Amino acid sequence: MNTWPPNASSAAGGGVSPWDIALCATGTAVACENALVLAVLFYTPSLRAPVFLLIGSLALADLLAGLGLVVNFTVQYLLRPPVAAVALSAAGLLLTAFSASLGSLLAITVDRYLSLYNALTYHTERTLPFTCALLLLMWLLCLGVGLLPLLGWNCLRDQATCSVLRPVTKDNAAVLAVTFLLLFALMLQLYLQICKIAVRHAQQIAVQHQFIATAQATSTRKGLSTLSFILGTFALCWVPFAIYALVADSTYPPVYTYCLALPAACHSLINPVIYAFRNPDIQKSLWLACCGCVPSSFSSRPRTSSDV
Repeated sequence: MNTWPPNASSAAGGGVSPWDIALCATGTAVACENALVLAVLFYTPSLRAPVFLLIGSLALADLLAGLGLVVNFTVQYLLRPPVAAVALSAAGLLLTAFSASLGSLLAITVDRYLSLYNALTYHTERTLPFTCALLLLMWLLCLGVGLLPLLGWNCLRDQATCSVLRPVTKDNAAVLAVTFLLLFALMLQLYLQICKIAVRHAQQIAVQHQFIATAQATSTRKGLSTLSFILGTFALCWVPFAIYALVADSTYPPVYTYCLALPAACHSLINPVIYAFRNPDIQKSLWLACCGCVPSSFSSRPRTSSDV
């Protein structure tokens, strides 16, 4: 993750750090997986609803994050001598991509909450142009975050101000970490509200239809388990890294940064599994693209907020 200058091992002995190889390999896998999601969304005309725009935004952000990790590796080891503008651009790409990924996750969370809170009207009120406008605004904000290193928020002139993520300054890293933790707190609150609404709906249905109470309870438990898995993986992958970036500086051993940055990067591998490949419409498109048919065991059911 030390974009500029190269880490001590590569600078001193000319060797390639295994951690950087792992990050580059992870970035390649992330890029390929999310490119598949984007290809399915692009070539399937039926997947044009606002909810799939949110999935596409997340896949695009994670694709760029994967490419950013590969570009960062290339700049660090293959570009000799290193060029400051190129290194800052590579850092900006990573900042933009991961910011957009987190922003897309927040947008999906808000979409889930509103689709349950305003279940009767939300799906008719949200429109494709409105969703596109919100995503465009979100991406512009993330691009602004990515431009910060190029606009002077870097530590190239004063190495003492570097954070654990060179060339980002410690002040910049602290602002980003605090913003992330606030976004995580917001997502946590929204998912807690989603759980409450889902349980309340299940109770109302059980009262009206006693004979399906058991099945509804099973479905509710499955939904709550899914939400727990989403929040759990997100917290395990990102929260330790954010806290470390908030309290640490460039004097800390690089291995700590690598140990926490790698799980954060791997979260972009998990996102397509949670938000794309579980969706029955995307599953159907994948079956048709790969095999030319849909298996008889495949049951297409109506989309719900838990599918995305």
